[in-house]
Amino acid sequence: MVFRVVSLALCAIVLVQAHSDDRDMHKAAYQNPQRKAVGGQPEAPEFWVRSAQEDLDNKLKSEPKIAEAKNVIMFLGDGWGVPSIIAARILKGQAVDNVNFGEEAQLHIDSFPHTGMSKTFCVDAQTADSACSATAYLGGVKANTGTIGVTSNVLRNNCTAQLDTANHVSSIVAWAQAEGKSTGVVTTSRITDASPTACFANIANRDWESDVRLPEDAKDCMDIASQLILMDPGKNINVIMGGGRNRFLPFDYTDSEGLKGEREDGKNLVDMWKLSKKDMNATYEYVEKVEELLNFDASKTDYLLGLFAKDELAYFHDQAENLDPTLTDMTVKAIEILSKNPKGFFLFVEGGRIDHGHHANQALRAIWEAVEFDRAIEKGDEMTNDDDTLLVVTADHSHAFSFAGYNARGDNITHIAGKGEDELPYTALNYANGPGHVALVDGMRHNITNDPIDDITYRQVPLVPKDSETHGGEDVMIFAKGPHSHLFTGVHQQSYIAHAMAYASCVGSGLTYCKDGQ
Repeated sequence: MVFRVVSLALCAIVLVQAHSDDRDMHKAAYQNPQRKAVGGQPEAPEFWVRSAQEDLDNKLKSEPKIAEAKNVIMFLGDGWGVPSIIAARILKGQAVDNVNFGEEAQLHIDSFPHTGMSKTFCVDAQTADSACSATAYLGGVKANTGTIGVTSNVLRNNCTAQLDTANHVSSIVAWAQAEGKSTGVVTTSRITDASPTACFANIANRDWESDVRLPEDAKDCMDIASQLILMDPGKNINVIMGGGRNRFLPFDYTDSEGLKGEREDGKNLVDMWKLSKKDMNATYEYVEKVEELLNFDASKTDYLLGLFAKDELAYFHDQAENLDPTLTDMTVKAIEILSKNPKGFFLFVEGGRIDHGHHANQALRAIWEAVEFDRAIEKGDEMTNDDDTLLVVTADHSHAFSFAGYNARGDNITHIAGKGEDELPYTALNYANGPGHVALVDGMRHNITNDPIDDITYRQVPLVPKDSETHGGEDVMIFAKGPHSHLFTGVHQQSYIAHAMAYASCVGSGLTYCKDGQ
């Protein structure tokens, strides 16, 4: 017995040390996040011919995987538009992989065999928010801006329309549970934020995260946190991890960080969740810190609730000091728990803070979050089998963010890309609007020559001043791998994604491979 305790303690130390080493590697890269490649030699002309022929040969040999997807993992990069993907690839090449120039680097998603595009507009808007878009890719129905899990019959703030169950949209989480599969929701944002909420809630306003956030004329509507813990399909979700802890705790309760909850209805939803699992005779864990997450035995756990922060988890480079897990940490633990079900699972994983970096006009911050998002995807791919697991990676929307100019190959992505007609410099990464605007001086725009453009907190100077940078309305990428991943090629409505995942995994009431496949 003593030997077993010592062994477990040593195992815990190893896990925490591995976690620390992994962080240190990435933080070391951040210490010199940008560098110009030294001694890089351009490829010989025959290289391009050879690489193209190899790529073509591999493509000709590839065939679609036609089989039931027992498992589906959907990775959602919030605000992960095409410029963010390209900049992340170069940053990873220069600061992590240390390749020749940077542009030739590979993100893990670059290895996926099938790619397509998603049209992100919503019923009432050309440019989507994370609420209506989440209803589309998780519920298969386009909706109005600011609403989640409801049809376009529900306008934002209309509690009466929300209460009508005829207006409710069920999600692929519910469809998977109906087939006996395990389910999980993981995010670096609040678990009650728009994207994860579409997995389990029906709400007329994405901001109604707890009871205190409901206006007087909407008190009859159940808030998002309550729907997660008390209603189907939320109460049946096996793995729940993210931030937003205070939405689940009463205002007179103090959590492990010495912070108060915000609920005024007296409900401690965390305790209610624990009690519900006891009543089921299920094994469960509730965790608030990264060490707790890394050290419990997933093989003996049926349900996990992890609320790691009052609001969002810290950005990647600040997570260690905040005792927050990385997106990769959470993805690993979620798969360990969910993969025990012989019927399979559906897992939703969101890199939520890409979006927050962009809204703050902190381009380098957002791009590092995208690099970490790709690392979580790679780990999820490593832990699963292509023969029975469908991986779908996409975004809810893009941003008013561009990667422009005439940089030389190997240049640092945050550096000066050129000069305008006014002879003043501009950076390669730019925002059309947002915070960080600097007023004109004598009719001239701000000279960024002495700005700390390599600092991760630096705000690129936008064209139009706004408190928060806006989303972009362009289509976003879809990357897919595994059974029926070929269904994600081409250009589709965002609402198509949920139906294609359901077909591949034989869930839901629409077409499925098990019922309708040839």
